[in-house]
Amino acid sequence: MSFTSDELVEVLRAAGEPTRLRILALLLREELSVMELGQILDQSQPRVSRHLKLLTEAGLVERFPDGAWVFYRLALGGDRRRLIDAVLHRLAEGEPVTGRDLDRLGQVHRAREAEAAAYFERNAARWDEVRSLYVTEDEVERAILDAVGPGPFERLVDLGTGAGRMLTLLGAKARSALGLDLSQQMLNIARRQAGDAGLSQYELRHGDIFATGLQSGSADLVVIHRVLHYLNDPAAAVSEAARLVLQDGRLLIVDFAPHRLEYLRQAHQHRRLGFSDEEIERWCVEGGLPDVTCTTLAPATDDGLTVKVWLARPAAAQQRNVA
Repeated sequence: MSFTSDELVEVLRAAGEPTRLRILALLLREELSVMELGQILDQSQPRVSRHLKLLTEAGLVERFPDGAWVFYRLALGGDRRRLIDAVLHRLAEGEPVTGRDLDRLGQVHRAREAEAAAYFERNAARWDEVRSLYVTEDEVERAILDAVGPGPFERLVDLGTGAGRMLTLLGAKARSALGLDLSQQMLNIARRQAGDAGLSQYELRHGDIFATGLQSGSADLVVIHRVLHYLNDPAAAVSEAARLVLQDGRLLIVDFAPHRLEYLRQAHQHRRLGFSDEEIERWCVEGGLPDVTCTTLAPATDDGLTVKVWLARPAAAQQRNVA
């Protein structure tokens, strides 16, 4: 890690201001919107935006628009990120200002979780109906089956399993299957649907997509099906999923392309309005899955959503295919 004197001054000047240091400490935990940062810091959005502009220009923070919202996260790599990580990890444990900010971040989390839990409880019984509002399910599922191939798979892990549709669609290809979800009501529905589908070698657990507790390299097929757009840190979820993939395995991600249907944030608790190919590919590469292919499915109606089906595999699998 090395800098010219001008570069080092630029980085230190950008980080060396109390509010900007607080912002960096928060973004170390997760990506946040300007509105959320203003709420946590108890500062106006224009003032927070000015600080973020300086941090972005110094290469410490990445800015990405998402519909009418704008999110920020720490730069994902390079010497500047390593320097900021070193600085942030030297903040004293229990430092009062940082501690207060993290308490407020926790309040933001709890508010999000309460809204999401209420939404999922209201919609659990008709989850497949909600999912089919925007795109033809048969077409999506054909693309999923084409992407994963015939199998068989030793172990399927479905993260954010919801009503268990991916288990019933792909479970017959796997010798064992595991579905994780934070909603007990969703798990109850998934349990019933898996039983109705005749699955026998499956397990459903209450679990966190960010910290599954599963062993690294424990699955040859990991699925994240229309979950990322609900999450506060989708990059971290992809990283955790990639960790689970065996050397010969694959990660399947299904979600929406970028769109501008803002009402989905309130009506259906969508935090992100889709993902670009570049964003998903970068997260997969960083997780050790550089072989990424994508299938794009156009919406059935003019005002619908484009669905993306990404399949990511380790470099070793890519090299064997070439051979």
